[in-house]
Amino acid sequence: MTHPLSTCFWFDGKAKEAFEFYKEVFGEVALISENPFTVNYTLFGRRFMHLNGGAGFTINPSISFFINAESQAEIESIWEKLIQGGNALMPLGKYPWSEQYGWCADKFGVNWQLMLGHESSCKVMPSMMFTGENSGKAAEAIQFYTNMFEHSKTIQISKYEEGEHDVTGYVKYAQFELNDLPFGAMDSSADHQFNFNEGISFIITVDTQEEIDHYWNLLAEGGKPGRCGWIKDKYGVSWQVVPSVLGKYMTNPVTAPKATYAFLQMSKFIIADLEKAVE
Repeated sequence: MTHPLSTCFWFDGKAKEAFEFYKEVFGEVALISENPFTVNYTLFGRRFMHLNGGAGFTINPSISFFINAESQAEIESIWEKLIQGGNALMPLGKYPWSEQYGWCADKFGVNWQLMLGHESSCKVMPSMMFTGENSGKAAEAIQFYTNMFEHSKTIQISKYEEGEHDVTGYVKYAQFELNDLPFGAMDSSADHQFNFNEGISFIITVDTQEEIDHYWNLLAEGGKPGRCGWIKDKYGVSWQVVPSVLGKYMTNPVTAPKATYAFLQMSKFIIADLEKAVE
């Protein structure tokens, strides 16, 4: 059985600090578990993980997070906290698509798009920006992802029309669901100096080797397998395909070192090898 998808932020030793910051900013944060390497929690009911992965990757605007504010007071309160030590990409104000909207990067580099009264089945929603060699591929990617997961569908795709400020036919805004969780996507032909990387990844947690093989094989088509269950798809978006039993082994002080040593040797997770290592 595939569990709800979760989102991983790659931090350089600041996983706990960032968690405490988001708890202060958003309030509706519930800790699930923590250790020196990871912090797992829910934000508005959606699951996140902070990973102390070192200095290897920097979070950038290629994946941002919509927050659907319910009032003017809420959107102003969240903006004022996020902008401290961060920077505004689009200042909070009135735009053609919203009475109140703003896009900022917080002090950890995570990008947030705040919107008042935006319709979504979830208070917080990740959104992918397809740029560079991926520019114009948002609609194709949505079809790829919704075909990969059960309980998935396209909610809305709005495209640029002739005379608007990007390429006609590119995706201006799209919303879709994967395993009943909302995601967003857009195209941009602008000369951005960023693209998808391991700074933000999505975690697919499953119970069986058959499920691991299924998702791994789909993502590997045109993609790039990594280590420890990490794999980039053909658009460069990073995923982690992880067995649910790993959580049990990693929270047990006896099995955690053995499990860690075992999966560090793996690319794709092999559950039988993991179980053998912790015997």
